[in-house]
Amino acid sequence: MELPSRAMKLYFAPRTRSVRPRWLLEELEVPYDLVRLDLPKQQNQTPDYLAVSPLGEVPALVDGELTLLEPSAICLYLADRFPEKQLAPPPGSTERGAYYQWLLFAEATLAPVVMALHGHAQLPEEQKTAVHAQEALAKHHARLGALLDVVDAEVEDRDFLAAGHFTAADLVMASILHIVNHLKLLEDRPRLMKYVYLHCQRPASRRAVS
Repeated sequence: MELPSRAMKLYFAPRTRSVRPRWLLEELEVPYDLVRLDLPKQQNQTPDYLAVSPLGEVPALVDGELTLLEPSAICLYLADRFPEKQLAPPPGSTERGAYYQWLLFAEATLAPVVMALHGHAQLPEEQKTAVHAQEALAKHHARLGALLDVVDAEVEDRDFLAAGHFTAADLVMASILHIVNHLKLLEDRPRLMKYVYLHCQRPASRRAVS
């Protein structure tokens, strides 16, 4: 596959979903330009950035004439863009099906529950104790428990979700489970804590949050 003459450009803000594509770019070890946006200063609302991402959200990846906005779409694209790095199983393989399943499970099924719990943790104390907030919290905890049971069983006797080695599916899953661990909701799940530690301590992951 012919590479573009110019390096890709990733628009990035720390502690957002843009860490995932940056981590993947670091795994790939390909040239890219990193554009840091200061969200508190609303640098994501400038006319120049809104021309790239109309909602002002991060991340955004520009690769030649292509612009991609969703973090999982960027990860899927990049993993396929450089097949020699083996961050995605071959198209048409059974491993590819498992790869799709777990990456999308992490992003579409697990992440919304995790972010709801994260949002609750950020509430002022008087709002946290409101009846409706407590009811919602109980519902989210029950749902999270069921979802973690599924992932826990999947990594019972292996360290990777697909293809027998690290892929973008592990990257996305570990990124989201890292938030769960930060919320201290993995303390009774040693397998998942091991999974998070194994992947989030990869050198590329550490570079992505530097």
